[in-house]
Amino acid sequence: MAKMKAAVFVEPGRIVLEDKSIPEIGPLDALLRVTTTTICGTDVHILKGEYPVARGLTVGHEPVGVIDRLGSAVTGFREGQRVIAGAITPSGYSAACQCGCSSQDGAAEKYGFKAIGGWKFGNTIDGCQAEYVLVPDAMANLSHVPDGLTDEEVLMCPDIMSTGFGGAESGNIRIGDTVVVFAQGPIGLCATAGAKLLGATTIIAVDTVPARLEMARRMGASHTVDFRANDPVGEVMRITDGRGADVAIEALGRQETFEAALRVLRPAGTLSSLGVYSSDLKIPLGAFAAGLADLKIVTTLCPGGAERMRRLMAVVQSGRVDLKPLVTHRFRLDQIEEAYDLFSHQRDGVLKVALTP
Repeated sequence: MAKMKAAVFVEPGRIVLEDKSIPEIGPLDALLRVTTTTICGTDVHILKGEYPVARGLTVGHEPVGVIDRLGSAVTGFREGQRVIAGAITPSGYSAACQCGCSSQDGAAEKYGFKAIGGWKFGNTIDGCQAEYVLVPDAMANLSHVPDGLTDEEVLMCPDIMSTGFGGAESGNIRIGDTVVVFAQGPIGLCATAGAKLLGATTIIAVDTVPARLEMARRMGASHTVDFRANDPVGEVMRITDGRGADVAIEALGRQETFEAALRVLRPAGTLSSLGVYSSDLKIPLGAFAAGLADLKIVTTLCPGGAERMRRLMAVVQSGRVDLKPLVTHRFRLDQIEEAYDLFSHQRDGVLKVALTP
């Protein structure tokens, strides 16, 4: 059986490059030859053993590639086409999909909760930090890359662009809104860009890394707040003349940022949570106004599927957002351990890396 190189989870602290068999496809599947992929913060959680996956699993969930083979029942695509697939790969026919919640397709209870959703790559099936990846339910998940767009221009679409934009969309941002985005990592930066696209006119980006605050300005922030230099709640209230924010987006996954996001909201405001939390959250009585302030708390799992990917690439193609600057470092797949070391320790101003087999 033909072999390929793949980044494999061995044990906590070890993701290594190994030889694996190239996947065999079923009738509804597609086999992609991966041309570019990247590392996500979730992959770092896997590396550290903080998120459990099977030993020997190929990691990664953000593929850009070329169709190598198609299942016998797949129509509408041809071998040799450039495509992407979302990090979330819904079937299109589950109860969740039929209810309009395709991100929650195939929700599993293997970890004691149901929010795994349609995240299969690098979680329940082999992922895309490899030379090839099998895409399930190909017709529901593959999206053709428009001519003229490079791999790096669409590399953010499968996960962080979809997640960040999703957080802005879940917040129901309206024209003229004031939005605060807590944490300007890759997802927070995409939330900032999404808030601008949706019509927010005052966008306050909170972080402490100067390069990230500068990037937030490029993505659409009108104000930046260094939380180590100033109390972010006080700064938001100062900027808004005491009114507070219409929407606060939490993009870090910590108690202190969740609580700050709650405290900056105006009455009847919305907290849009994108963070992945590792312990129980506490809601302070005062910040929650004892439950009487008409506040809304919503969460978002990265929207996936072919139509979502098409829409995101249309935004990129239109020139209304440019996420290429988020790719700060480039590695070959055979440098995967070096790439993980850099990304997991957040050295050298890294935001996202591009991996090319």
